[in-house]
Amino acid sequence: MDVLPKARMLRLTVSTSGIRLDSYLTKTFPQFSRAYLQKLIEQGYILVNQRQAKASRKLAGEDKITIEFPPLPTLPKAESIPLNIIYEDNEIIVVDKPAGLTIHPAPWHPDHTLVNAILAHCPGLEGSGGLVRPGIVHRLDKDTSGLIVVAKNESARVSLINQFKGKTVTKSYLVLVNGRVFPGRGTIELPIGRDPRNRKRMAIVEGGREAITRYQVKRYFGDYTLLDVMPKTGRTHQIRVHLATIGYPVVGDPVYGVKLAYLGRQFIHAHRLGFYSPSTNQYLEFSAPLPEELKQVLEMLPH
Repeated sequence: MDVLPKARMLRLTVSTSGIRLDSYLTKTFPQFSRAYLQKLIEQGYILVNQRQAKASRKLAGEDKITIEFPPLPTLPKAESIPLNIIYEDNEIIVVDKPAGLTIHPAPWHPDHTLVNAILAHCPGLEGSGGLVRPGIVHRLDKDTSGLIVVAKNESARVSLINQFKGKTVTKSYLVLVNGRVFPGRGTIELPIGRDPRNRKRMAIVEGGREAITRYQVKRYFGDYTLLDVMPKTGRTHQIRVHLATIGYPVVGDPVYGVKLAYLGRQFIHAHRLGFYSPSTNQYLEFSAPLPEELKQVLEMLPH
């Protein structure tokens, strides 16, 4: 998403037939991602013939589309949100993020994020990484807990981004899955892209982006397995999609996994993170224990 059209309210007349609404809009406004436009459709900012429509609606010639672009997020405001800071120096902050905390603001989630909390702790961060996502170099799902590193300045941000792109960052997640995983270790190499049948989901698709996930069994709990999962790439929902595809869905994952009566979130915790210091090039590695709610889940399972 780069810039909004000069007019925040636009009216278009469709000149073709048979194309999906979201596909038509993506071609018309290439500066926006399909996901962003789908969100606008879902929230009623985009109407077809003055009525709310689905992203999958097939358009007909002479259909009238009305678009009301919401204002772009402004510079996030500092909010006093508690942070569990594992490490901090002049270049970086490493935080153990709780489940339920979104990483950065978005048009449909403008505040109460990790970025808002970081700005309260480190006001000088505002110039790094753009207006909406200052200092952010990688992400965790909202309902994934664990370690995330934030850059305090532009040089640190560029260094960390290059490390993630170069696959030199160590990332390890503790993940509870349904089923007794066999063999005890393995590598999943399956391309991931948007599910063509449901654009809100990711799936294994031909022509998708390369995705590599390594895993190793840590312990069996009856018909469940605790895994140490090491993704070598960082695709959206990669761990959840890969494990579900090989028959071991993540416990507590409402989209690709299986429910557990006494777990209100997905059992994924980023417990190890390693990278090279942007200033000294020294290798740094950090760990974060399972949060209490996940420890309690393991205690309730068969041993």
